[in-house]
Amino acid sequence: TEQLINDFIQHCGEMGSQWGFNRTVGQMFGLLLLSEVPLTAQEIADRLSISRGNVSMALKELQSWQVIKVQRYPDDRKDYFTTLDDIWDIAHAVFEERRRREVVPTLNILEKSVDELKESGKAPYARARMEEALNLLSGIDHWAGQLQTLSQEQLQSLMKLGRGINKVLNLTKKKSKDE
Repeated sequence: TEQLINDFIQHCGEMGSQWGFNRTVGQMFGLLLLSEVPLTAQEIADRLSISRGNVSMALKELQSWQVIKVQRYPDDRKDYFTTLDDIWDIAHAVFEERRRREVVPTLNILEKSVDELKESGKAPYARARMEEALNLLSGIDHWAGQLQTLSQEQLQSLMKLGRGINKVLNLTKKKSKDE
């Protein structure tokens, strides 16, 4: 059991760069996610064999992602760290932060570039491609924003539809071809 937990924590560290942060932050997130009780910075450092300085910086990063919280106990001056209680809340926080860090800046540069290229009348091919990218990314962002407004139960129902959506779309496609 302990080996499986360690493997998961190590995997979270390896995935850190894919998720937008470094190995230590990923490992700490994995550890906190699986810990039944909140942990102090020293406990995290000891468990992962990393320095307290690394732990402090990584905790700040996880707090900026809004996926962990600090708990304090009466007559105890230490801070204790844990993840958000609900895995869906964690997913929502990660999604929003990635959107803020990646999607919004890309949308902004595409909008600005398309506007400037329209005004100048130059580089029509580049402008057209940027408009295509802008339309696609805007659509995805809008759709994802709509998903964020759904309740956990609604999202689970939507996810369960799975291939059912594809079947409906294929039926609609076939029906329109027949007409």
